[in-house]
Amino acid sequence: MAEKPHVLIPAPYYKPAMDRLDEIATTHHLYAAPDPQKMLAEVGEKCVAFATFMKCDPPLFDQVPNAKLIANFGVGYDAIDIGEATRRGVRVTNTPDVLNDCVADLALGLLISARRRIVHADGFVRAGEWPVKEVYGFVNKVHHSKVGIVGLGRIGEEIATRCAGFKMEISYHNRSMKPDVPYRYYPDLVEMAGDVEIMVVITPGGAATNNLIDEKVIEALGPNGLLVNVARGSVVDMDALITCLKDGRLGSAALDVFPDEPNVPEELFSMRENVVLTPHIASASHDTRMAMGMLVYENIKAHFEGRDLLTPVN
Repeated sequence: MAEKPHVLIPAPYYKPAMDRLDEIATTHHLYAAPDPQKMLAEVGEKCVAFATFMKCDPPLFDQVPNAKLIANFGVGYDAIDIGEATRRGVRVTNTPDVLNDCVADLALGLLISARRRIVHADGFVRAGEWPVKEVYGFVNKVHHSKVGIVGLGRIGEEIATRCAGFKMEISYHNRSMKPDVPYRYYPDLVEMAGDVEIMVVITPGGAATNNLIDEKVIEALGPNGLLVNVARGSVVDMDALITCLKDGRLGSAALDVFPDEPNVPEELFSMRENVVLTPHIASASHDTRMAMGMLVYENIKAHFEGRDLLTPVN
């Protein structure tokens, strides 16, 4: 029997799907190696593909010179140097579509939790405050709110569909207008922020969108506004966000992503009444993570068999 191709896994992803790779490849788990550099020295030249959940950059390319595929576990690929990969003749794939609904679900969950203060109200009950204070403070409605979506791609459209179910007035900001959608388009992000009550961020990460949601945008959203981020932590200016939450220029925030994960600014921890925090779990359901992992599997299998890749990036 011919030896199976070698695949390097720099960081772990959903284990049931990751384990399936052993059917078609000899896998090397760099993250679990007592001495990663020793592992790379031993198997780096053997590996012909990466299955990765994390950063994959030129220094790693140098140590795995025969790899011709990076199968990325995730729809975003801003942690991969696409230009350098392309220059080296390395194909890159991602896992679009299979996580759209799951991410959109969490975006709406965060939106509802923040507007109705569900997490804070839960703490109010658990702390025994209800019998003492008798009435919990009034909150903002969700239905018929004005929502602006930053990035009306596949996931953004799923978020919009869910917002429509709550009878919201939907607007969006994109690199360009989409003629096939019924929502109002704003080429100016600050103008949209000033006209809506809720802003949901789902634009790709990377240099082009770094700190896209800056102090001007946050301030325009206003003291009654809510910012929901399920995109990348880099898209929101975290210092400006914290400052505006502290001084009341922004009403509330619901965040699933952060610039320096898993580290979260401690200033947010005390903001229990107007900030909801989750640990980058937008796609983290069993079904979705399995579907993502199997798309990694199928892309690697297609590469080994000389077939067209299912979801090529470059």
